[in-house]
Amino acid sequence: MTDPLTPVTPEPVPPSASGLKPGWERETMERLVFETLREQRTARRWRNFTRLAWLVFFIFVIWTLGWRGGPSKDKSLPHTAVVEVKGEISSDSDASAEFIVAAMRAAFEDPGAQGIVLLINSPGGSPVQAGIVNDELRRLKAKYNKPVYAVVEESCASAAYYIAAAADRIYVDKASIVGSIGVLMDGFGFTGLMDKLGVERRLMTAGENKGFLDPFSPQTERHRIHAQAMLDQIHKQFIDVVKTGRGKRLKDTPELFTGLFWTGQQAVDMGLADQMANLDFVAREVIKAEELVDYTRRENVAERLAKRFGASIGEGAMRAMRALPALR
Repeated sequence: MTDPLTPVTPEPVPPSASGLKPGWERETMERLVFETLREQRTARRWRNFTRLAWLVFFIFVIWTLGWRGGPSKDKSLPHTAVVEVKGEISSDSDASAEFIVAAMRAAFEDPGAQGIVLLINSPGGSPVQAGIVNDELRRLKAKYNKPVYAVVEESCASAAYYIAAAADRIYVDKASIVGSIGVLMDGFGFTGLMDKLGVERRLMTAGENKGFLDPFSPQTERHRIHAQAMLDQIHKQFIDVVKTGRGKRLKDTPELFTGLFWTGQQAVDMGLADQMANLDFVAREVIKAEELVDYTRRENVAERLAKRFGASIGEGAMRAMRALPALR
């Protein structure tokens, strides 16, 4: 007989008796894991698709409602065309040659525009961008035979004056900052500091002058002379442009082309400007078309978003390409 107080251990049931194959637990777990991963991938794809759809919709709305520049009023009527030159003159700003030239062409081609005003408030910038605008402005003036006037607000210095010199007349405020006819190339040198810190610069180049202007290498006399020759050549180009544009109106002043800048009143006295007046006065009294139409080309919010989005995609692609060797 069996002792009733003794626990009875049930005998294990063979897999064949339960109807399950050997290893069913592993198969079930693998199936669950794969299903979970599949659901996660599907959810992630839909989430990314939704975000992209909202981004496209947002850009479309802003693009539709945003202002990309151009005439803001009825251009069929006689008017004064205004093209703003504001901020630093560079290839990646609103005051780039691309934007300014596009606006000027639209203004010159418009039969309703009786004259063009360059409304300038800029400390200067790239001589290359300014040179492109200056050349195109002189070409458009000759082709369309329309008057062009520069009206200076706070400042018209360096590359900004490079552009203004192509105008028929330059108008300023008595307190405007005008001039700075010069060229500069700046940088830093850290060789003394590196010596004190015991830091060694290891720069390898192919070409004896490839390390030219490297801030961690000493500047040689040969390199200094070469850089100065470049600056002098660009400065001479600047001077020639000013003399061509201003002609006999320039007073023979020794400091005229030294890089100094002056007030609007001084600029008029020196022949760098013609008269003290503002935009409304020029439109009303000089061009005789009081209605103002803004042709300025600006980058709107949608374009900035598109550029940033494109840059992000490009950066992600570059990262992916850099990671490819690690996958081999």
